[in-house]
Amino acid sequence: MHSLLEVESISKSFGDLTANNDISFSVSEGEIVAVLGENGAGKTTLMNIIFGHYLPDSGSIKFKGEKIPVGNTRAAINLGIGMVHQHFTLAENLSVLENIAIGNQSLLGFSIDFKQIEHKITKISGEFGLAVDPRAIISDLSIGEKQRVEIIKTLFGDCELVILDEPTASLTPQEVDQLFLIIRSMVKVGLGVIIISHKLDEILRISDRIIVLRNGKLTGSMDKANFDKSILAEMIVGKKTERPEKNKGKKTEKLMELIGLNISSNVGSPMGLSDINFELFGGEIHGIAGVSGNGQRTFAEVMAGHIRPDSGDLLINGKRIKKITPRAFMDEGVAYIPEDRTSDGVVGELSILDNGVLTETKNPKIANRFGFLNKKSSIKFVGEICEENDVRFQSLSQPTRLLSGGNIQKLLIGRWLKRNPEIIIACQPTRGLDEGAIVSVQKLLLEERDKGKAVLFITEDLDELLLVSDVISIMFDGKLMGPYNYDKLEKREIGLMMTGSGIL
Repeated sequence: MHSLLEVESISKSFGDLTANNDISFSVSEGEIVAVLGENGAGKTTLMNIIFGHYLPDSGSIKFKGEKIPVGNTRAAINLGIGMVHQHFTLAENLSVLENIAIGNQSLLGFSIDFKQIEHKITKISGEFGLAVDPRAIISDLSIGEKQRVEIIKTLFGDCELVILDEPTASLTPQEVDQLFLIIRSMVKVGLGVIIISHKLDEILRISDRIIVLRNGKLTGSMDKANFDKSILAEMIVGKKTERPEKNKGKKTEKLMELIGLNISSNVGSPMGLSDINFELFGGEIHGIAGVSGNGQRTFAEVMAGHIRPDSGDLLINGKRIKKITPRAFMDEGVAYIPEDRTSDGVVGELSILDNGVLTETKNPKIANRFGFLNKKSSIKFVGEICEENDVRFQSLSQPTRLLSGGNIQKLLIGRWLKRNPEIIIACQPTRGLDEGAIVSVQKLLLEERDKGKAVLFITEDLDELLLVSDVISIMFDGKLMGPYNYDKLEKREIGLMMTGSGIL
Protein backbone atom coordinates (compact mmCIF):
# COMPACT_ATOMS: atom_id res chain seq x y z
CA MET A 1 0.00 0.00 0.00
CA HIS A 2 1.21 3.50 -0.83
CA SER A 3 1.41 6.12 1.90
CA LEU A 4 -1.42 8.65 1.66
CA LEU A 5 -0.94 10.85 4.74
CA GLU A 6 2.25 11.45 6.70
CA VAL A 7 2.07 13.46 9.92
CA GLU A 8 5.55 14.46 11.06
CA SER A 9 6.44 15.79 14.53
CA ILE A 10 3.26 17.86 15.00
CA SER A 11 3.13 19.98 18.18
CA LYS A 12 0.46 22.45 19.27
CA SER A 13 -0.02 24.43 22.50
CA PHE A 14 -2.77 26.71 23.74
CA GLY A 15 -1.08 28.91 26.33
CA ASP A 16 0.30 26.61 29.02
CA LEU A 17 -1.68 23.62 27.70
CA THR A 18 0.20 21.29 25.34
CA ALA A 19 -2.47 19.65 23.19
CA ASN A 20 -0.11 17.79 20.80
CA ASN A 21 3.51 16.96 21.55
CA ASP A 22 5.74 15.73 18.69
CA ILE A 23 3.17 13.40 17.10
CA SER A 24 4.03 11.38 13.99
CA PHE A 25 1.94 8.74 12.21
CA SER A 26 0.82 7.77 8.73
CA VAL A 27 -2.21 6.45 6.84
CA SER A 28 -1.91 4.34 3.70
CA GLU A 29 -4.29 3.96 0.79
CA GLY A 30 -7.01 1.45 1.63
CA GLU A 31 -6.24 1.55 5.37
CA ILE A 32 -8.51 2.27 8.36
CA VAL A 33 -6.62 3.90 11.24
CA ALA A 34 -8.36 4.52 14.56
CA VAL A 35 -7.25 7.26 16.94
CA LEU A 36 -8.07 6.53 20.59
CA GLY A 37 -7.44 8.49 23.76
CA GLU A 38 -8.98 10.09 26.82
CA ASN A 39 -10.89 13.36 26.60
CA GLY A 40 -8.26 16.06 26.39
CA ALA A 41 -5.66 13.66 24.95
CA GLY A 42 -5.32 15.79 21.80
CA LYS A 43 -7.26 13.74 19.23
CA THR A 44 -9.57 16.50 18.00
CA THR A 45 -6.77 19.08 17.95
CA LEU A 46 -4.67 16.75 15.80
CA MET A 47 -7.52 16.12 13.35
CA ASN A 48 -8.24 19.86 13.15
CA ILE A 49 -4.59 20.46 12.26
CA ILE A 50 -4.74 17.82 9.50
CA PHE A 51 -7.98 19.33 8.17
CA GLY A 52 -6.59 22.87 8.27
CA HIS A 53 -8.66 24.34 11.12
CA TYR A 54 -5.57 24.91 13.32
CA LEU A 55 -1.99 25.94 12.65
CA PRO A 56 0.58 23.67 14.35
CA ASP A 57 3.41 25.27 16.33
CA SER A 58 5.85 22.91 14.64
CA GLY A 59 5.91 19.88 12.36
CA SER A 60 4.59 19.20 8.88
CA ILE A 61 1.98 17.16 7.01
CA LYS A 62 2.47 15.42 3.69
CA PHE A 63 -0.36 14.22 1.49
CA LYS A 64 0.58 11.84 -1.32
CA GLY A 65 4.24 12.76 -0.81
CA GLU A 66 3.83 16.53 -0.97
CA LYS A 67 3.76 19.01 1.92
CA ILE A 68 0.34 20.58 2.34
CA PRO A 69 -0.20 24.18 3.47
CA VAL A 70 -1.19 24.03 7.14
CA GLY A 71 -3.99 26.11 8.60
CA ASN A 72 -5.91 26.15 5.32
CA THR A 73 -9.11 24.08 5.26
CA ARG A 74 -9.90 24.87 1.64
CA ALA A 75 -6.44 23.66 0.60
CA ALA A 76 -6.96 20.41 2.54
CA ILE A 77 -10.33 19.83 0.87
CA ASN A 78 -8.94 20.62 -2.58
CA LEU A 79 -6.13 18.12 -2.04
CA GLY A 80 -8.62 15.39 -1.13
CA ILE A 81 -8.98 15.45 2.67
CA GLY A 82 -12.55 15.35 4.02
CA MET A 83 -13.92 15.36 7.57
CA VAL A 84 -17.32 14.20 8.87
CA HIS A 85 -17.93 15.84 12.25
CA GLN A 86 -19.81 14.17 15.10
CA HIS A 87 -22.39 16.97 15.12
CA PHE A 88 -23.86 17.23 11.65
CA THR A 89 -23.68 20.51 9.72
CA LEU A 90 -26.83 20.11 7.63
CA ALA A 91 -29.59 22.63 6.91
CA GLU A 92 -32.66 20.78 8.24
CA ASN A 93 -35.19 22.59 6.03
CA LEU A 94 -33.34 21.89 2.76
CA SER A 95 -33.15 18.74 0.66
CA VAL A 96 -30.20 16.35 0.44
CA LEU A 97 -29.46 17.74 -3.01
CA GLU A 98 -29.48 21.36 -1.81
CA ASN A 99 -27.26 20.59 1.20
CA ILE A 100 -24.65 18.94 -0.98
CA ALA A 101 -24.81 21.80 -3.48
CA ILE A 102 -24.24 24.30 -0.64
CA GLY A 103 -21.28 22.33 0.61
CA ASN A 104 -19.53 22.13 -2.73
CA GLN A 105 -20.14 25.35 -4.66
CA SER A 106 -21.35 28.90 -4.26
CA LEU A 107 -25.09 29.50 -4.47
CA LEU A 108 -24.57 33.14 -5.42
CA GLY A 109 -24.13 32.39 -9.10
CA PHE A 110 -26.73 31.29 -11.65
CA SER A 111 -24.94 28.25 -13.00
CA ILE A 112 -25.78 25.54 -10.46
CA ASP A 113 -26.47 22.37 -12.39
CA PHE A 114 -28.70 20.46 -9.94
CA LYS A 115 -29.23 17.68 -12.48
CA GLN A 116 -25.49 17.06 -12.70
CA ILE A 117 -25.15 17.22 -8.89
CA GLU A 118 -28.00 14.72 -8.48
CA HIS A 119 -26.38 12.41 -11.02
CA LYS A 120 -23.10 12.45 -9.05
CA ILE A 121 -24.93 11.87 -5.75
CA THR A 122 -26.64 8.82 -7.26
CA LYS A 123 -23.29 7.55 -8.56
CA ILE A 124 -21.61 7.92 -5.14
CA SER A 125 -24.62 6.34 -3.41
CA GLY A 126 -24.44 3.29 -5.65
CA GLU A 127 -20.67 2.91 -5.44
CA PHE A 128 -20.45 3.06 -1.64
CA GLY A 129 -23.85 1.74 -0.54
CA LEU A 130 -25.01 5.14 0.73
CA ALA A 131 -28.74 4.74 0.10
CA VAL A 132 -30.43 8.15 0.29
CA ASP A 133 -33.06 10.04 -1.72
CA PRO A 134 -31.49 13.26 -3.13
CA ARG A 135 -34.89 14.97 -2.99
CA ALA A 136 -35.62 14.07 0.66
CA ILE A 137 -35.78 16.89 3.22
CA ILE A 138 -33.08 16.55 5.89
CA SER A 139 -35.52 16.97 8.81
CA ASP A 140 -37.40 13.86 7.60
CA LEU A 141 -34.31 11.63 7.73
CA SER A 142 -33.14 9.33 10.54
CA ILE A 143 -29.79 9.89 12.30
CA GLY A 144 -28.19 7.14 10.18
CA GLU A 145 -29.51 8.69 6.95
CA LYS A 146 -28.23 12.14 7.93
CA GLN A 147 -24.81 10.65 8.52
CA ARG A 148 -24.89 9.13 5.03
CA VAL A 149 -25.61 12.59 3.63
CA GLU A 150 -22.58 13.98 5.49
CA ILE A 151 -20.41 11.20 4.03
CA ILE A 152 -21.77 11.80 0.52
CA LYS A 153 -21.10 15.53 0.95
CA THR A 154 -17.49 14.68 1.82
CA LEU A 155 -17.02 12.16 -1.01
CA PHE A 156 -18.64 14.55 -3.47
CA GLY A 157 -15.44 16.60 -3.40
CA ASP A 158 -13.47 13.55 -4.66
CA CYS A 159 -11.64 13.16 -1.35
CA GLU A 160 -9.12 10.38 -0.85
CA LEU A 161 -8.82 10.57 2.94
CA VAL A 162 -11.94 10.65 5.16
CA ILE A 163 -11.78 11.61 8.86
CA LEU A 164 -14.78 10.35 10.86
CA ASP A 165 -15.30 11.91 14.31
CA GLU A 166 -17.32 9.64 16.67
CA PRO A 167 -19.30 8.22 13.70
CA THR A 168 -21.30 5.63 15.70
CA ALA A 169 -22.22 7.84 18.67
CA SER A 170 -25.98 7.90 17.95
CA LEU A 171 -26.48 4.83 15.75
CA THR A 172 -28.37 1.59 16.38
CA PRO A 173 -26.43 -1.70 16.01
CA GLN A 174 -28.00 -2.18 12.57
CA GLU A 175 -26.92 1.32 11.49
CA VAL A 176 -23.41 0.65 12.81
CA ASP A 177 -23.23 -2.51 10.68
CA GLN A 178 -24.36 -0.50 7.65
CA LEU A 179 -21.80 2.22 8.33
CA PHE A 180 -19.02 -0.35 8.58
CA LEU A 181 -20.04 -1.78 5.20
CA ILE A 182 -19.82 1.74 3.78
CA ILE A 183 -16.36 2.29 5.31
CA ARG A 184 -15.12 -1.03 3.94
CA SER A 185 -16.41 -0.13 0.46
CA MET A 186 -14.48 3.15 0.72
CA VAL A 187 -11.15 1.51 1.55
CA LYS A 188 -11.76 -1.18 -1.07
CA VAL A 189 -11.34 1.45 -3.80
CA GLY A 190 -8.21 2.89 -2.16
CA LEU A 191 -9.48 5.61 0.17
CA GLY A 192 -7.83 6.07 3.54
CA VAL A 193 -10.00 6.43 6.66
CA ILE A 194 -9.24 7.86 10.11
CA ILE A 195 -11.79 7.14 12.87
CA ILE A 196 -11.95 8.89 16.23
CA SER A 197 -14.04 6.93 18.72
CA HIS A 198 -14.42 5.91 22.35
CA LYS A 199 -16.17 2.63 21.53
CA LEU A 200 -13.36 0.14 21.83
CA ASP A 201 -15.34 -2.94 20.74
CA GLU A 202 -16.41 -1.25 17.50
CA ILE A 203 -12.90 0.04 16.79
CA LEU A 204 -11.52 -3.48 17.17
CA ARG A 205 -14.06 -4.67 14.57
CA ILE A 206 -13.38 -2.11 11.86
CA SER A 207 -9.76 -0.89 12.17
CA ASP A 208 -6.58 -2.08 10.50
CA ARG A 209 -4.40 -0.15 12.92
CA ILE A 210 -4.94 1.76 16.16
CA ILE A 211 -2.87 4.65 17.52
CA VAL A 212 -3.30 5.91 21.10
CA LEU A 213 -2.81 9.45 22.42
CA ARG A 214 -2.44 10.37 26.08
CA ASN A 215 -1.74 13.85 27.44
CA GLY A 216 -0.96 15.08 23.95
CA LYS A 217 1.63 12.40 23.21
CA LEU A 218 1.54 9.29 21.05
CA THR A 219 1.80 6.46 23.58
CA GLY A 220 1.70 3.53 21.17
CA SER A 221 0.12 1.81 18.20
CA MET A 222 -1.17 -1.66 17.47
CA ASP A 223 -1.81 -3.56 14.23
CA LYS A 224 -4.89 -5.71 13.65
CA ALA A 225 -2.99 -8.98 14.08
CA ASN A 226 -1.99 -7.92 17.61
CA PHE A 227 -5.21 -6.26 18.83
CA ASP A 228 -5.71 -6.71 22.58
CA LYS A 229 -8.61 -4.89 24.25
CA SER A 230 -7.20 -4.86 27.79
CA ILE A 231 -3.78 -3.60 26.66
CA LEU A 232 -5.38 -0.85 24.56
CA ALA A 233 -7.59 0.25 27.48
CA GLU A 234 -4.50 0.46 29.68
CA MET A 235 -2.63 2.46 27.01
CA ILE A 236 -5.54 4.93 26.82
CA VAL A 237 -5.78 5.75 30.54
CA GLY A 238 -2.25 4.89 31.68
CA LYS A 239 -3.41 2.21 34.09
CA LYS A 240 -5.49 -0.94 34.14
CA THR A 241 -9.24 -0.33 33.99
CA GLU A 242 -12.02 -2.82 34.58
CA ARG A 243 -15.67 -2.30 33.72
CA PRO A 244 -17.97 -3.06 36.67
CA GLU A 245 -19.14 -6.66 36.95
CA LYS A 246 -22.80 -7.34 36.22
CA ASN A 247 -24.89 -7.87 39.34
CA LYS A 248 -28.59 -7.56 40.02
CA GLY A 249 -29.82 -4.71 42.18
CA LYS A 250 -32.09 -5.27 45.19
CA LYS A 251 -35.37 -3.68 44.20
CA THR A 252 -37.16 -1.80 47.00
CA GLU A 253 -40.17 0.54 47.08
CA LYS A 254 -41.63 2.51 44.20
CA LEU A 255 -40.16 6.03 44.27
CA MET A 256 -41.61 7.58 41.11
CA GLU A 257 -44.59 6.80 38.88
CA LEU A 258 -45.99 8.27 35.67
CA ILE A 259 -49.63 7.51 34.81
CA GLY A 260 -51.16 8.23 31.38
CA LEU A 261 -48.68 11.02 30.67
CA ASN A 262 -49.03 13.00 27.43
CA ILE A 263 -46.91 15.88 26.13
CA SER A 264 -47.50 17.63 22.81
CA SER A 265 -44.60 17.98 20.38
CA ASN A 266 -44.47 21.77 20.68
CA VAL A 267 -43.60 21.73 24.39
CA GLY A 268 -39.95 21.68 25.41
CA SER A 269 -38.05 19.15 23.29
CA PRO A 270 -39.21 18.53 19.69
CA MET A 271 -40.61 15.03 20.29
CA GLY A 272 -43.77 14.69 22.37
CA LEU A 273 -44.80 11.75 24.54
CA SER A 274 -47.92 9.60 24.18
CA ASP A 275 -49.73 7.74 26.99
CA ILE A 276 -46.66 7.01 29.12
CA ASN A 277 -47.05 4.65 32.07
CA PHE A 278 -43.83 4.11 33.97
CA GLU A 279 -42.55 3.03 37.40
CA LEU A 280 -39.13 3.68 38.93
CA PHE A 281 -38.03 1.67 41.98
CA GLY A 282 -35.32 2.11 44.58
CA GLY A 283 -32.36 -0.24 44.34
CA GLU A 284 -32.84 -0.52 40.58
CA ILE A 285 -31.34 0.99 37.43
CA HIS A 286 -34.02 1.32 34.77
CA GLY A 287 -32.37 1.69 31.37
CA ILE A 288 -34.04 3.50 28.46
CA ALA A 289 -32.90 2.74 24.91
CA GLY A 290 -33.84 4.67 21.80
CA VAL A 291 -32.51 6.32 18.68
CA SER A 292 -31.80 10.00 19.34
CA GLY A 293 -34.88 12.19 18.83
CA ASN A 294 -37.56 9.65 19.77
CA GLY A 295 -38.57 11.32 23.03
CA GLN A 296 -35.89 10.27 25.52
CA ARG A 297 -34.84 13.84 26.26
CA THR A 298 -38.46 14.94 26.76
CA PHE A 299 -38.96 11.93 29.05
CA ALA A 300 -35.94 12.91 31.17
CA GLU A 301 -37.02 16.55 31.32
CA VAL A 302 -40.54 15.78 32.53
CA MET A 303 -39.17 13.44 35.21
CA ALA A 304 -36.84 16.20 36.38
CA GLY A 305 -39.59 18.82 36.53
CA HIS A 306 -38.41 20.82 33.51
CA ILE A 307 -41.57 20.18 31.43
CA ARG A 308 -45.19 20.22 32.58
CA PRO A 309 -47.22 17.40 30.97
CA ASP A 310 -50.43 18.21 29.07
CA SER A 311 -52.23 15.42 30.90
CA GLY A 312 -51.59 12.52 33.25
CA ASP A 313 -50.22 12.20 36.76
CA LEU A 314 -46.70 12.19 38.17
CA LEU A 315 -46.16 10.74 41.64
CA ILE A 316 -43.06 10.81 43.87
CA ASN A 317 -43.13 8.52 46.92
CA GLY A 318 -46.84 7.98 46.28
CA LYS A 319 -47.61 11.72 46.37
CA ARG A 320 -49.11 13.41 43.31
CA ILE A 321 -46.88 16.33 42.31
CA LYS A 322 -48.81 19.45 41.35
CA LYS A 323 -45.98 21.97 41.21
CA ILE A 324 -43.85 21.03 38.19
CA THR A 325 -40.61 23.02 38.48
CA PRO A 326 -36.94 21.98 38.68
CA ARG A 327 -36.67 23.42 42.21
CA ALA A 328 -39.77 21.55 43.41
CA PHE A 329 -38.37 18.26 42.08
CA MET A 330 -34.97 18.97 43.66
CA ASP A 331 -36.73 19.47 46.98
CA GLU A 332 -38.42 16.07 46.45
CA GLY A 333 -34.99 14.43 46.12
CA VAL A 334 -34.61 14.31 42.31
CA ALA A 335 -31.21 14.85 40.66
CA TYR A 336 -30.97 15.52 36.92
CA ILE A 337 -27.84 14.83 34.85
CA PRO A 338 -28.78 16.36 31.46
CA GLU A 339 -27.92 15.08 28.00
CA ASP A 340 -25.80 18.12 27.13
CA ARG A 341 -23.50 18.71 30.08
CA THR A 342 -21.84 21.82 28.61
CA SER A 343 -25.02 23.80 27.83
CA ASP A 344 -27.55 22.41 30.35
CA GLY A 345 -25.35 21.05 33.15
CA VAL A 346 -22.71 23.68 33.84
CA VAL A 347 -22.00 27.29 32.86
CA GLY A 348 -18.68 27.04 31.05
CA GLU A 349 -17.53 30.60 31.68
CA LEU A 350 -18.14 30.35 35.42
CA SER A 351 -15.48 28.89 37.70
CA ILE A 352 -15.45 25.34 39.03
CA LEU A 353 -16.27 26.83 42.43
CA ASP A 354 -19.33 28.70 41.11
CA ASN A 355 -20.61 25.68 39.20
CA GLY A 356 -20.15 23.48 42.25
CA VAL A 357 -22.56 25.59 44.32
CA LEU A 358 -25.11 26.49 41.62
CA THR A 359 -27.76 24.27 43.23
CA GLU A 360 -26.91 25.16 46.84
CA THR A 361 -28.46 28.59 47.53
CA LYS A 362 -30.81 26.88 50.04
CA ASN A 363 -28.11 24.73 51.65
CA PRO A 364 -27.78 25.99 55.27
CA LYS A 365 -24.24 24.57 55.48
CA ILE A 366 -22.91 27.08 52.95
CA ALA A 367 -25.63 29.75 52.50
CA ASN A 368 -27.53 32.06 54.87
CA ARG A 369 -31.30 32.47 54.84
CA PHE A 370 -31.03 35.22 52.22
CA GLY A 371 -29.20 32.90 49.82
CA PHE A 372 -25.75 34.48 50.19
CA LEU A 373 -22.93 31.94 50.11
CA ASN A 374 -20.08 31.67 52.58
CA LYS A 375 -16.91 31.53 50.46
CA LYS A 376 -14.88 29.46 52.92
CA SER A 377 -17.68 26.90 53.27
CA SER A 378 -18.20 26.90 49.49
CA ILE A 379 -14.52 26.16 48.83
CA LYS A 380 -14.63 23.27 51.31
CA PHE A 381 -17.89 21.97 49.77
CA VAL A 382 -16.67 22.05 46.16
CA GLY A 383 -13.24 20.75 47.14
CA GLU A 384 -14.91 17.69 48.68
CA ILE A 385 -16.96 17.14 45.49
CA CYS A 386 -13.78 17.18 43.39
CA GLU A 387 -11.84 14.93 45.76
CA GLU A 388 -14.63 12.37 46.19
CA ASN A 389 -15.25 12.15 42.43
CA ASP A 390 -11.67 12.43 41.13
CA VAL A 391 -12.29 15.72 39.30
CA ARG A 392 -8.89 16.81 37.98
CA PHE A 393 -8.34 20.57 37.80
CA GLN A 394 -5.68 23.25 38.22
CA SER A 395 -7.63 25.71 40.38
CA LEU A 396 -11.21 26.03 41.64
CA SER A 397 -11.19 29.51 40.13
CA GLN A 398 -10.50 28.31 36.58
CA PRO A 399 -13.36 28.44 34.04
CA THR A 400 -15.20 25.11 33.98
CA ARG A 401 -15.04 25.00 30.16
CA LEU A 402 -11.29 24.31 30.45
CA LEU A 403 -11.96 20.92 32.05
CA SER A 404 -12.11 17.80 29.89
CA GLY A 405 -15.54 16.34 29.14
CA GLY A 406 -15.00 13.56 31.65
CA ASN A 407 -14.04 15.95 34.45
CA ILE A 408 -17.02 18.21 33.71
CA GLN A 409 -19.29 15.16 33.95
CA LYS A 410 -17.73 14.00 37.22
CA LEU A 411 -18.13 17.52 38.67
CA LEU A 412 -21.77 17.60 37.56
CA ILE A 413 -22.57 14.13 38.94
CA GLY A 414 -20.64 14.81 42.16
CA ARG A 415 -22.58 18.04 42.71
CA TRP A 416 -25.87 16.16 42.52
CA LEU A 417 -24.74 13.20 44.61
CA LYS A 418 -23.60 15.61 47.32
CA ARG A 419 -27.30 16.43 47.80
CA ASN A 420 -27.96 12.74 48.58
CA PRO A 421 -30.91 12.40 46.13
CA GLU A 422 -33.38 9.50 46.21
CA ILE A 423 -33.92 9.57 42.44
CA ILE A 424 -31.23 10.09 39.79
CA ILE A 425 -32.20 10.94 36.20
CA ALA A 426 -29.07 10.27 34.12
CA CYS A 427 -29.43 11.20 30.45
CA GLN A 428 -26.50 10.03 28.26
CA PRO A 429 -24.11 10.33 31.23
CA THR A 430 -21.14 8.69 29.45
CA ARG A 431 -21.60 10.11 25.95
CA GLY A 432 -18.27 11.21 24.49
CA LEU A 433 -16.26 10.13 27.53
CA ASP A 434 -13.06 8.10 27.46
CA GLU A 435 -12.66 4.60 28.85
CA GLY A 436 -11.53 5.69 32.30
CA ALA A 437 -14.29 8.30 32.73
CA ILE A 438 -16.95 5.86 31.48
CA VAL A 439 -15.93 3.31 34.11
CA SER A 440 -15.98 6.00 36.83
CA VAL A 441 -19.49 7.16 35.92
CA GLN A 442 -20.85 3.60 35.68
CA LYS A 443 -19.42 2.69 39.09
CA LEU A 444 -20.88 5.86 40.66
CA LEU A 445 -24.37 5.04 39.39
CA LEU A 446 -24.12 1.40 40.49
CA GLU A 447 -22.95 2.49 43.95
CA GLU A 448 -25.97 4.80 44.26
CA ARG A 449 -28.29 1.97 43.20
CA ASP A 450 -26.76 -0.28 45.84
CA LYS A 451 -27.54 2.40 48.44
CA GLY A 452 -31.23 2.01 47.52
CA LYS A 453 -31.50 4.96 45.14
CA ALA A 454 -33.62 4.79 41.98
CA VAL A 455 -31.71 5.46 38.75
CA LEU A 456 -33.18 6.25 35.34
CA PHE A 457 -30.38 5.56 32.85
CA ILE A 458 -30.84 6.81 29.28
CA THR A 459 -28.18 5.76 26.78
CA GLU A 460 -27.72 4.94 23.09
CA ASP A 461 -24.83 2.56 23.84
CA LEU A 462 -26.48 -0.86 23.97
CA ASP A 463 -23.45 -2.66 25.41
CA GLU A 464 -23.50 -0.21 28.29
CA LEU A 465 -27.27 -0.47 28.62
CA LEU A 466 -27.08 -4.24 29.09
CA LEU A 467 -24.08 -3.96 31.42
CA VAL A 468 -25.55 -1.41 33.83
CA SER A 469 -29.36 -1.79 33.73
CA ASP A 470 -31.53 -4.11 35.83
CA VAL A 471 -34.59 -3.56 33.62
CA ILE A 472 -34.88 -1.98 30.18
CA SER A 473 -37.59 -0.05 28.32
CA ILE A 474 -37.40 1.14 24.72
CA MET A 475 -38.53 4.56 23.51
CA PHE A 476 -39.79 4.86 19.92
CA ASP A 477 -41.72 7.75 18.40
CA GLY A 478 -42.70 9.13 21.80
CA LYS A 479 -44.04 5.80 23.08
CA LEU A 480 -42.54 3.48 25.68
CA MET A 481 -42.19 -0.30 25.35
CA GLY A 482 -41.38 -2.48 28.33
CA PRO A 483 -40.06 -2.93 30.90
CA TYR A 484 -38.07 -6.09 30.19
CA ASN A 485 -35.49 -7.81 32.40
CA TYR A 486 -32.00 -7.15 31.00
CA ASP A 487 -31.28 -10.89 30.69
CA LYS A 488 -34.36 -11.43 28.51
CA LEU A 489 -33.13 -9.14 25.71
CA GLU A 490 -30.34 -9.32 23.16
CA LYS A 491 -28.59 -6.29 21.69
CA ARG A 492 -29.90 -6.81 18.15
CA GLU A 493 -33.42 -7.30 19.45
CA ILE A 494 -33.20 -3.95 21.26
CA GLY A 495 -31.81 -2.33 18.10
CA LEU A 496 -34.82 -3.51 16.07
CA MET A 497 -37.25 -2.23 18.70
CA MET A 498 -35.47 1.15 18.65
CA THR A 499 -36.51 1.48 15.01
CA GLY A 500 -40.10 0.33 15.60
CA SER A 501 -39.52 -3.24 14.44
CA GLY A 502 -39.32 -6.49 16.33
CA ILE A 503 -41.67 -5.33 19.09
CA LEU A 504 -42.13 -8.06 21.69
